[in-house]
Amino acid sequence: MTMSVPERKSGSEGKEEESEDESEILEESPCGRWQKRKEQVSQGNVPGVESASLAMDTEEGVEVVWNEVLFSDKKVFKAQEEKIKEMFENLMQVEHPNIVKFHKYWLDMKESQARVIFITEYMSSGSLKQFLKKTKKNHKTMNVKAWKRWCTQILSALSYLHSCDPPIIHGNLTCDTIFIQHNGLIKIGSVWHRLFVNVFPDANVQSKGRQHRDEQRNLHFFAPEYGTGEDDYAIDIFSFGICALEMAVLEIQANGDAAVSKEAIVNAGQSLEDPLMREFTQSCLGQDAKLRPTAHDLLFHRVLFEVHSLKLLAAHCLISNQYLLPENCVEERTKSFDPNAVMAEIKHEDRLGIQLKYSHVSPLELDKFLEDVKNGIYPLMNFASSRPHPVPRALSLSQEQVETVKTPTPEPQETETRKVVQMHCNLESNDEGTKTHVSRIVYQLSLFLKMDDKLHRQLSCDILPTDTSKDLASELVHYAFINEEDIEKVTVFLEDAISRHRVRALASGSTQ
Repeated sequence: MTMSVPERKSGSEGKEEESEDESEILEESPCGRWQKRKEQVSQGNVPGVESASLAMDTEEGVEVVWNEVLFSDKKVFKAQEEKIKEMFENLMQVEHPNIVKFHKYWLDMKESQARVIFITEYMSSGSLKQFLKKTKKNHKTMNVKAWKRWCTQILSALSYLHSCDPPIIHGNLTCDTIFIQHNGLIKIGSVWHRLFVNVFPDANVQSKGRQHRDEQRNLHFFAPEYGTGEDDYAIDIFSFGICALEMAVLEIQANGDAAVSKEAIVNAGQSLEDPLMREFTQSCLGQDAKLRPTAHDLLFHRVLFEVHSLKLLAAHCLISNQYLLPENCVEERTKSFDPNAVMAEIKHEDRLGIQLKYSHVSPLELDKFLEDVKNGIYPLMNFASSRPHPVPRALSLSQEQVETVKTPTPEPQETETRKVVQMHCNLESNDEGTKTHVSRIVYQLSLFLKMDDKLHRQLSCDILPTDTSKDLASELVHYAFINEEDIEKVTVFLEDAISRHRVRALASGSTQ
């Protein structure tokens, strides 16, 4: 294929043409949802990934990352194929607000080579390393509250990964693989690094020289036992300790391109003025892996632990039960309050009490706070149990081997990964059913679901007297209409709705 090179133009016209060139669509996913662009992005060093390009999610209208792993030897690929599928199916089940989302994958087989293509969330605001460099350049120091909030979010993600069954070890936690959004939300990227090391030992890796320099620069993030075969989740705790230290001091000084020395790490730790922060980071950096605390333990450390405010507890309760509440209920409720009415009062026997009025609460600030809680900026981890989170094998069909760049064949059916955040339903008695016999009354159910990506799903079906709410919820999971984790709350919701409708129907019948 030949390509003509246009004459370079000056000024804004040249920049506009360059921008158009970068947004050119190079390839599409088999279903047409994901569109690969020319612009290359960096989302953390991942072994085996040949290229990472910016792409567009045409359904959501957001940018994502199109990652590719190339196998020049098809025999190697065939030998690893089942292992690759199992790994990617498990990765698609990882769901946490502080972990970069893994959206989709598919396999592409050609005569000369094989490819694995996978789509991940795009972190447009940059890495934690970049943020710390900018902060230092502006001669600013790290805010202690922000440091605590970031540590809590990172530990929340690590605690989730380590409590999965089987546990997921990150293995590449550095300030380059942690990303920060404009609203202060922290997300861990490159969660699949450790899995890729095991599954893709023979995959081609581009830019090996740059990769070697990156590894040298980040060598101090890796625990002493890393790569010995005896390492476990403790290597992530060591890496987190270095990240926490760098966040506090902004940068641990290295000697040129050489790796950061142990002496520099010790000096950085000793420079911390807060003794609790020093103790916190030192406990993570112990040479004996067995003596390092778990991520769950660290969330209870004195430097981070605090009794959550009633406001935060109420916000988490509201978010987790949002599906039971009508849309915009907070806004509508706050409008109906008398601003001078007393919301709460603290009484003291020896002095004047304190009254909190509704006028003291800004509806806009409340909405923002609820949105931040929902996004994962204020995780409620201090009271979380250390129960394992199962990483189920996905129920999707085997992935198609794509022969062409785009085919009209749809992607296989998969399990629903989105969560239900709100539910409404309407039940009506079917006229045909009432004419036969009361025990054969058929109800028409219309179910409205609002998902966590703000998209809606509307379903309808007939309900027989023999149908139970649990059967209906299980059927919704089976046909990938709802996430398996939502089955209990959907069951409770349907049971309540059906019971109330039957009571009303009986009451109506008795008055006639």
